[in-house]
Amino acid sequence: MSDLFEDPAPAPGAGGNTPEFSVSEISGAIKRTLEGEFGRIRVRGEVGRVFKARSGHLYYDVKDDRSVLACTTWKGQIASLSVVPEEGLEVVVTGRLTAFGAQSKYNMNVDEVEVAGQGALMALLEKRKKQLAAEGLFDEARKKPLPYLPNIIGVVTSPSGAVIRDILHRLRDRFPRKVLIWPVAVQGANCAPEVARAIEGFNRLTPGGALPRPDLIIVARGGGSVEDLWGFNEEIAARAAAASRIPLISAVGHETDTTLIDFVSDRRAPTPTAAAELAVPVRMELLAWTESQGARLIRAAQTALRQRRQRLADLSRALPRGDSLLATARQRLDRASDQLPGALIAGVQRHRVHLSETSGSLRPGLLTRRIAAESRDLARQSARLAPALSRGLAKQRDAYLARAARLRPGQLSAQIARQKQDLDRLSRRFSVAGQAQVRTLSARLSTADRMLSTLGYEATLERGYAVVRAEGVLVTTEAEAAKHPLLEIQFADGRLTVGAAGSKPRKGAKGDAPDQGSLF
Repeated sequence: MSDLFEDPAPAPGAGGNTPEFSVSEISGAIKRTLEGEFGRIRVRGEVGRVFKARSGHLYYDVKDDRSVLACTTWKGQIASLSVVPEEGLEVVVTGRLTAFGAQSKYNMNVDEVEVAGQGALMALLEKRKKQLAAEGLFDEARKKPLPYLPNIIGVVTSPSGAVIRDILHRLRDRFPRKVLIWPVAVQGANCAPEVARAIEGFNRLTPGGALPRPDLIIVARGGGSVEDLWGFNEEIAARAAAASRIPLISAVGHETDTTLIDFVSDRRAPTPTAAAELAVPVRMELLAWTESQGARLIRAAQTALRQRRQRLADLSRALPRGDSLLATARQRLDRASDQLPGALIAGVQRHRVHLSETSGSLRPGLLTRRIAAESRDLARQSARLAPALSRGLAKQRDAYLARAARLRPGQLSAQIARQKQDLDRLSRRFSVAGQAQVRTLSARLSTADRMLSTLGYEATLERGYAVVRAEGVLVTTEAEAAKHPLLEIQFADGRLTVGAAGSKPRKGAKGDAPDQGSLF
């Protein structure tokens, strides 16, 4: 093959005997030469332009101060990279040189990328820290408080390492809780995407479901070198931790190890064991504190009760005795009870006299005249009602006849029928209204009669009282009686006229009254 690229001697004639190659033949020869001559190589340089195609392949440049080497990492090779190339990062790439005949270019197929020294890693870390800090992912205001006693704790770590055993042992010693473990790779190219998927998966669980969502997440890993912990410095893992709605504790590495996930998490623990201590309180200390608080509460209640009892005793000594407070009221009650019978008797006598005076002014003849006057007025109104009704009916009849003269025979019959119905209905209403008015007046009259009988003085006469009149006027005092020669005394069974010369019964009295002489 080396003879192919040697400069052949010039031919003696025109065109000579120089061999001819097709384009594909020369491109294939060049590709075989590159791959056979160099084989697998390592190249150090700074990453330039980085482009990821929609097909998933990664294209980027590795350059120094004079030359640029085009690099390609196929989609299936990206997952095995320990470090994803980023622009400005100094790296050592490992792969094979090859040629792309379609464009007469050569490039390097890279299957391994390493950072060229710890300084480059730190520079990349600082760059990412500044970017995330500028977005506000490190602000303390956005960090969530940890629950005091979570029911379920989610742990993102390797299930086979010592980290998960340390966390479970520490939780069992302090306060046993339910733990959900999401196994992930804690180093290598798969670390960052698996950690991000684990955090997102815990957040997508349904609270109280068949697999309940945890109340707290712990992302844990043991110590290691910067390269070993680099998966927790990847942007995808840091953004997943910052977007978690569940409070998150970062426990990656030891005290001196710091990763990006530590800055975006809600709390950072120096070790996985310290993360378990932050997650739950000590059960025995909590029980002791509860008992001490209960004892303090009992002592405070007892002290307050003693103070109030003493205060009550002090106030009670300043108050008068209950018997002395009630003595005056008892005396007033006794005095009022002694005066009550006499006051009741006097009140009854006073009302009885008032009733007698009022009933004496009512005469049976007055009520009879009132009833007769009401009856005459009712008869007069009834007598006036019939002519008025006749006149109204006559007017209505004349009006109907006048309208009927203008109507056709069929309309006249219908109109007469309707008017007849209206007349019958109006007559019934007048009849019902008149009867109702008569019943109302009769009821009022009966009520007044019963009231007169109840308030009348005749019932009082049956209990031994008498009514004295002179010339038809009620006499209530001795001075008025002395002015009249004759007095009329009404008893329950009749009336008696008396004077200075004797007495004689009036007409209508029951039996003959004995001669009593003058009462005065």
